[in-house]
Amino acid sequence: MFTLSLYSQIESTTIKISSDEKAPIISKHIYGHFAEHLGRSVYDGFYVGEDSSIPNTNGIRNDIIDALKGLKTPNLRWPGGCFADEYHWKDGVGPKQDRPVIINTHWGQVEEDNSFGTHEFLKLCELLDAEPYLAGNVGSGTVEELNDWVEYCNYDGNTDMAKWRKANGQEEPWRVKYWGIGNESWGCGGNMTPEYFANLYRQYATYARSYPGSSVKRIASGADADNYHWTEVMMKDVPHWMMWGLSLHYYTRTGWPPSGSATKFDESDYFLIMKQCLKTSEILDTHISIMDKYDPRKRVALVVDEWGSWYAVEEGTNPGFAYQQNSMRDAMIAGISLNMFNERADRIKMANLAQAVNVLQAVILTDGEKMLLTPTYHVMKMYAAHQDSKLLPVSFESPKYTFNGESLPAISASASKDKNGLVHISLVNIDSQKENVVEIDCGELGVEGFTGTVVASKKLQDHNSFDNPGKIAVGEFKDFKFKKGKLSITIPPFSVVMVEGK
Repeated sequence: MFTLSLYSQIESTTIKISSDEKAPIISKHIYGHFAEHLGRSVYDGFYVGEDSSIPNTNGIRNDIIDALKGLKTPNLRWPGGCFADEYHWKDGVGPKQDRPVIINTHWGQVEEDNSFGTHEFLKLCELLDAEPYLAGNVGSGTVEELNDWVEYCNYDGNTDMAKWRKANGQEEPWRVKYWGIGNESWGCGGNMTPEYFANLYRQYATYARSYPGSSVKRIASGADADNYHWTEVMMKDVPHWMMWGLSLHYYTRTGWPPSGSATKFDESDYFLIMKQCLKTSEILDTHISIMDKYDPRKRVALVVDEWGSWYAVEEGTNPGFAYQQNSMRDAMIAGISLNMFNERADRIKMANLAQAVNVLQAVILTDGEKMLLTPTYHVMKMYAAHQDSKLLPVSFESPKYTFNGESLPAISASASKDKNGLVHISLVNIDSQKENVVEIDCGELGVEGFTGTVVASKKLQDHNSFDNPGKIAVGEFKDFKFKKGKLSITIPPFSVVMVEGK
């Protein structure tokens, strides 16, 4: 067990933050979320039905709407995931009593009644003021099916698809921009080779058309973790104008199937998970180097549309539902990952945490009418300040977090400046027992004072429960000094800190 009273000798490191006019904007879409038809994500999560006693709008929980609006959720990916490649969108429109019941073969073999379909999802996005990101079915679908879906959503005219949309209650087209072409096509999306999928993608992408007033951004199914050959083939064999983005999936886990408890772990487990999370940096850089080789102008975005922790499910829950708790360890994963995405904002233009509600590294958990916000939620709420802000490049030599003779970088950081001139610096200290001090020369930043917030707790295993939903939250942070343009910050063990300068 690790408490804040177990501080060892404090180390100090100097962080240089530069103001670079050529630095990229950190796209708000890096802070996207994911809602798959998996376990209790959609049903009993987002969607409770209009006849529910839980306050809702068109069947969508009001408390979840409010919570996700609090994160400034920029986009939401749906309906999968693996489910996307067995999903036939026409089953989910029209009168609900006429919609067919299917089996969700990927996730628990449960029956899916299609009561939450295209109209319900796009209403959810409207309520969130978020861009929808629709994942098209390549694994078991057809080119015509995807073409029809794009036309149904985006065409403003009198074709059969447009008239069907209007008959189902949506007069104006939604003009959906982001379209995924396939999902994990190397695995659950068809077990394809990259060479085969590259040709198939070209065919599907040809018919996922832009219509007047509706420009489509196509996102190709990309690699799993360190499958660099997949990225190489896609960048080499697909014309870049056909791809707005190429996806990448990487989960922080210790093996397959996922193992270990989300809350019952020791320092050895924690250190290993931190090591796996930090491996993201190498994976991102290698994929980006391949993309740079074929696309030096960075026209194709890297889209990390599935990321987060993956452990064994909570005891007593359906193994196919991927329901797990969320501790301070996950707060570390969130902060580190978002810092890595921010720092690569010239290539990474979108990312989606897996997933928003009741699945994997969720920001929200529900139990009937009860709802709680996880430590990951609170980190993402702090980091929302980076959305659409100009990256301020950081450079430093991190102190080490050492355990059993192995060492990892203890400090992770990223910084940005928004359109109003506010500077935000996000810092993570993964060391389980030792606070660390960082010194920042703010001479180039043009700021005169700072305020701070923090996500921290007494034990790594601490988490929010339905009995104690407020155990971990964003708190005020004052453990810093700003004098003569120099900022000195003392970061507690296993904590995430955000300071704002103006």
